[in-house]
Amino acid sequence: MNIQTEAEVLRIYLGESDQLDGRLTYEAIVEEARRRGLAGATVVRGVLGFGSGSVVHTARILRLSEDLPMVVEIVDRAERIAAFLPLLQAMVPEGVITRHMVQATFFCPMRVRDVMTSAVAVVAPDAPLPQVLDLLLTRSIKAVPVVEGRKVLGIITGGDLLTRAGLALRLSLHGELPPEIKDEQSRRLALTGQTARDVMSAPVVTVNIRALVPEAAALMAARGLKRLPVLDDAGELTGIVSRIDILRTISTAASIVAPGAATLPPELPQGLNLTAGDVMQKDVPSVGPDQPLEEALDKLVATPLRRVVVLDASRRVLGIVLDRELIRRYSQREKPGLLRTLMHLLSPGQNADQAFDVTVREAMQPEVFSVREDAPLTAVLERMLETGGKRLVVLDAEDRLLGMVDRDRVLRIIGGTP
Repeated sequence: MNIQTEAEVLRIYLGESDQLDGRLTYEAIVEEARRRGLAGATVVRGVLGFGSGSVVHTARILRLSEDLPMVVEIVDRAERIAAFLPLLQAMVPEGVITRHMVQATFFCPMRVRDVMTSAVAVVAPDAPLPQVLDLLLTRSIKAVPVVEGRKVLGIITGGDLLTRAGLALRLSLHGELPPEIKDEQSRRLALTGQTARDVMSAPVVTVNIRALVPEAAALMAARGLKRLPVLDDAGELTGIVSRIDILRTISTAASIVAPGAATLPPELPQGLNLTAGDVMQKDVPSVGPDQPLEEALDKLVATPLRRVVVLDASRRVLGIVLDRELIRRYSQREKPGLLRTLMHLLSPGQNADQAFDVTVREAMQPEVFSVREDAPLTAVLERMLETGGKRLVVLDAEDRLLGMVDRDRVLRIIGGTP
């Protein structure tokens, strides 16, 4: 899909060695622009230049500098650039930032090959499960294909480790555990003697590299999947496409369209014209702030939403109870017995007793990612990508709880399977 529109170019001039919180600043800028769903960013490395200090930096062999000039160039609509600018200014204490308007043609990738991840972590079918778990955690991924050569035999997800290998907690919670408990979980997997072949899901659902993004979305939605191995015409693994890849692609394409447009281009899913109120799930578990934490835990493990909204007497949202936040908090306390109790209670089928002696108000997360009921799905999608939230609470004009919308529901809309 090609869209011609007025756009703004944002250029950031800085040094190659400039750092922000231990990371190279130009890398941090590009990653933040990507996370915010901006249309595109490019980094150019200079061969010669000087800044306000009048120090010449050059790549010439006889005057090799360790701090060559760098230029980060970001292109998007003017209002999106303006929204990104305050964050950028906080990231660049030194350097120069320029802005100028251009006429741009955006070539929006709408095929799987354009949005997939090519560098895919894989395991052999005889890989022991501790090795599989370590790969998933160190690479911060949620699934790994099982391959022989380049042929895909199956795929292992965190759900497979939970149901077939006896892993105690979801993968997303393991990152919050202290090292000794992580090691304990790995030893438990080793004791089973199982390999990747024993727990993988097979046969695996795959998608061709030339498939359209909405086709991949429809396949994921129909099968209840969050990622698909991508195969070439020879049936060999060439990449993997995830739900977030698809959502980010659709969001970027939709954001390029002029705000206020009555209709979306025909290449985009027309379901994006729906609102959060149209597609939200209304059955959302909730608790009062003064109830014991155990009551929230009982509701949390009983819902696939994996969260409980905290409400006052007028159903206004005060906070949210998240299993990941609870694990993080109790991992930092010097009471390992309470952490183990919490891990046990977060397993389905367990009933909480009065172990924690705290109220919901003390344990809740006050920051709640939310949208209004009249927000179009394009705005919902943009908000999800901006916050990293998989689910958003839907509020009315007086901040009262109406429901919740999640990535799965948005993916089904994109794939044409409401």
